[in-house]
Amino acid sequence: MKLGVDIGGSHIGIGVVDQEGKIVEKAEKRITSEEKKDVKKVIEDYIIECYRSYSKKYEITSMGIAIPGTLNEREIIKSVNLGLENYNIVEKLESKIKVPIKIRNDAKCAAIAENEYGALKEYKRSVFLTLGTGIGGAVIIDNKLLDTGKLSGCEIGHMVIKKDGIKCNCGRNGCFEKYASMKNFKNKLRKELGLTESTRGEELLNMIKNNKPEQENYEIIERVVSEFIEDLSTGIANLINIFEPEAIGIGGSFVFFEDVLMPRLKEKLMEPNMLFNRREDIDIQIAILGNDAGIIGATLV
Repeated sequence: MKLGVDIGGSHIGIGVVDQEGKIVEKAEKRITSEEKKDVKKVIEDYIIECYRSYSKKYEITSMGIAIPGTLNEREIIKSVNLGLENYNIVEKLESKIKVPIKIRNDAKCAAIAENEYGALKEYKRSVFLTLGTGIGGAVIIDNKLLDTGKLSGCEIGHMVIKKDGIKCNCGRNGCFEKYASMKNFKNKLRKELGLTESTRGEELLNMIKNNKPEQENYEIIERVVSEFIEDLSTGIANLINIFEPEAIGIGGSFVFFEDVLMPRLKEKLMEPNMLFNRREDIDIQIAILGNDAGIIGATLV
């Protein structure tokens, strides 16, 4: 058995994964705002606690950790959404965990899992995006991740789509994720409608689903959705023009908005002058492993 760890901006998921890529047991923890003040200790303590607990029940042979940001083999060089820099997480854990530990970018872990067991398993060449707090990504060629050397690369979310645009947490302006991440999409919708942060994504989804021309907020909702689709399609078109994948895979919380956003995204991508090489259709696959993809993919690194 292998232990897969998926560290997100506000949660940690840890699962025991068998040889067929199935999770046999899983635990999850939300990272509170208060805990983020000492996020390193919170991460280390929870991983060690789960490892010790699962080791009593299963023969754990290795651990893989999926982490957002730029990494090398042992260190988080920079994780914007976790607020971490130059953090040697492997060194911190290996004194308490007696199995080999590997780390890899979370979007790449999800892409590996979807390519091996999920929505992309029928394709040899694909581009995978996770649309959530930010935008992560990976490129798969001949069923292997594009090799970017010692650093993780493929920072799709930090591709600039608007010169002199909104300042990103990474320090640049106009990054893709500042316009097309689901977090920023939902926050913009809340702001334009005068809603508080407590308005859940499900409520926003229902507002979009039920939006009609005769309703008071129709034009606001329509404008925000249209701008989001414009920005998302711009980034995806860039990726298609560069890599010409057989399919695009999309994961993250976008999957919950598939019904209202996917038809418009495909329609936009098929407009004249969006794609350099025209085609009759564009194959976009929604991730099917959900929040388990990072855990499963982490054990495959």
